Amino acid sequence: MIDLEDYSKYFHKRIGNLYLSQAEMDILDMYEIDYKKYNDIKLLMYEIEEVLEEEDSDELEWVLNELAEFNYYNNTKK
Repeated sequence: MIDLEDYSKYFHKRIGNLYLSQAEMDILDMYEIDYKKYNDIKLLMYEIEEVLEEEDSDELEWVLNELAEFNYYNNTKK
């Protein structure tokens, strides 16, 4: 059975112009990426890519993939 408290950390919250889950924010904090200073998801994704060039992190890759998917479905005109 899934603990509802654990599940809720995957719900997105609005942080400025971004939508991030608590799980994503925790990972970004762990890598000292200040997501609060970004108003553009693409700029945040760029910083994550910069960190990934220096470090190998499955968690950070997951955040980047989540942001890319969110960006595609919410900001791409179809």
